[in-house]
Amino acid sequence: MPVRDAPFDAAAADYDQHFTERRLARWLRQMVWAQLEALIAPGQRILELNGGTGEDATWLAQRGCRVLLTDGAAEMQRLAAQKIAARDLVDRVEVAPLDLNDLNAATAAPFGGPFDGVLSNFGGVNCVADRPALAQWLAERTGRGAWLALVPMGPYCPWEIGWHLLHGQPRQAFRRRRKGALAHAGAGQYLPIWYPSPRQLRRDFAPYFAHRRTLGIGTLLPPSYLDHWVERWPSFFERMRRIDAHGGGRWPFRSLNDHYLMILERR
Repeated sequence: MPVRDAPFDAAAADYDQHFTERRLARWLRQMVWAQLEALIAPGQRILELNGGTGEDATWLAQRGCRVLLTDGAAEMQRLAAQKIAARDLVDRVEVAPLDLNDLNAATAAPFGGPFDGVLSNFGGVNCVADRPALAQWLAERTGRGAWLALVPMGPYCPWEIGWHLLHGQPRQAFRRRRKGALAHAGAGQYLPIWYPSPRQLRRDFAPYFAHRRTLGIGTLLPPSYLDHWVERWPSFFERMRRIDAHGGGRWPFRSLNDHYLMILERR
């Protein structure tokens, strides 16, 4: 297994407990799902990149989609397969290994496509060193009109900047501006991460995919490592969540957030 997958293997066992099942993560995922509702249809074949423990894949399958869930970490794949079986969705979701930094290894079935849609939620794209190569690879496996829903972490998160500046950590406050900056993946493991701006991500995919819209995800909500604030003051952050849900498509909220959602369409 490539060394870079080890951090996510180490974090897999606690991923649902520390993220998926937390109030903040549920809110953020619901924002993404609300946008996916307009894109998906029963019978669509969807490729999921960095699918983790399978929360998005099972949601898609429950709405009649057929999903190929991929991940580079073997332990994530194992836990996803368990969740899929527990929810009786093995006939709609397939799990396969895929390293987004070694796409040449994924040349055989089931990667031939064509896929009707591609989803990468919560930072999968941030792990990719060569995004134009990923765009070309996806273009070869999607037909005209296919949709892409990408949810990367952006380079400017006001919550994160303010938090680290208040704690006298200016280098950490602006760490997202550094290419290939090391980020904590959980369980004491780190890996290089890139934080493309919406403009850069559009440029990376522009040869093959047309931009449709970009929305901020979690503009007024803190990053997941500050989710204890949400648990402490749920009523306040519930109001912030409601404002977030309506304002994410407006400038500057599309760019000032922990994550943003970009919808693209195959040319």
